[in-house]
Amino acid sequence: MDEAPSALGTELFEAQLSRLSEQHFLVLLWATMCEDKKVKYNITNCFDDLKHSGITRTKQTAVAAVEAMHLLCLIDIRDERNRKNIYLTPYGGQALKKLVESGRYQAKSSSYLEEIKA
Repeated sequence: MDEAPSALGTELFEAQLSRLSEQHFLVLLWATMCEDKKVKYNITNCFDDLKHSGITRTKQTAVAAVEAMHLLCLIDIRDERNRKNIYLTPYGGQALKKLVESGRYQAKSSSYLEEIKA
């Protein structure tokens, strides 16, 4: 009986992953990269990066992608000093790992991280 919920959970996770688009993958990737560098990544940075990558022209699209991943428990969103900062959850880390392994999407540079380097 323990195997059924585990199998169901795995199937659900795989179904969720199959619905993630390139923008979701990139937000997970960039949020991870920012956490590795110990810098905050927020929705405005996310929008700027998605716009720079040619994925969207509207902040509404970026917010929708972030909110969808929040509802799927792939990221946390925290209000910190007038910013909505994005943090990867353990599920988001698993999702990113699986998406990288699948090769469905290619990494793109974050203009926000490029500015930090300069």
